[in-house]
Amino acid sequence: MANTTTLKNAHSKFVDHLKSQKRASATVIAYRKDIEQLVDSLEKLGKLVVTDVTTDDLKAFLTDLAAKSYTEKSVSRKINSTRTFFKFLKVEGVIKEDPANSLTHPKLNPKAPRILSAVEYRALRDAVRNDIRTKAVVELLLQTGIRIGELASLRIQDFRPATAKASGELTVAPFENREVRFVPLNQAASSAVAEYIAVRPEVKDEHLFVTKTGKPLLIRNIRATIDRFFKQAEIEHAKVNDLRHTFVAYHLSRGVSLTLVSKVAGHKRLSTTEKYLEYIERPAEEKLELGEL
Repeated sequence: MANTTTLKNAHSKFVDHLKSQKRASATVIAYRKDIEQLVDSLEKLGKLVVTDVTTDDLKAFLTDLAAKSYTEKSVSRKINSTRTFFKFLKVEGVIKEDPANSLTHPKLNPKAPRILSAVEYRALRDAVRNDIRTKAVVELLLQTGIRIGELASLRIQDFRPATAKASGELTVAPFENREVRFVPLNQAASSAVAEYIAVRPEVKDEHLFVTKTGKPLLIRNIRATIDRFFKQAEIEHAKVNDLRHTFVAYHLSRGVSLTLVSKVAGHKRLSTTEKYLEYIERPAEEKLELGEL
């Protein structure tokens, strides 16, 4: 008897499977949207049941993406989502033959990370100097390389200020599939955060960064604020994540060990850190300590 599982039901089961595997929420959302777009395209071709889908149908979907000027990187991601979706359906016994198995990825030329020059990041720091909260945000992102999502999740107790006997430290709590890590804070970052805490609204919420009304400062708020100061500092084509790129590249270019930079940045693989070496000049002699930008 032929399997009559509809594409919409298969899509729903696939998303539930990803959630049960405790995949990162951003990953689940990306897969959900990609497959939703695929299902819509297939239904327009009259394909409502999973077993009716052919390789030619999937190729037609990809051809349509190219016609709509999707980048090769976006197309490659959607191919990955499509292959993962149909592989899941085959493992579950919903289909016998995998129509996505022969799909191939377009050849990608990796884009170089946007690394701010010393003039640029100093201009940004100068632009935010009178906004105490944003100054603390920028210093943490620039001096520690933490992710914007990690910064938004910080609690007051995660910050340990520097003292005469010990340097500051930031506890980055475990997030989804990432482990807890302890990030050293140099004087610039520690001072900026301490200055902000001194004027932080006295509210019950324990998030380190909050709005004037005491609500947690959301990722979109942080991104919009820094984008505004990028414009004020006349820094073009830069995004919040480029502060993280700058942190990694800066320390590698000054001889800090790959292992230490990778650990502080929270890279899962050392190879992720190594990719930056293609875009910087690294001294022959390696040292361990982190510096200050």
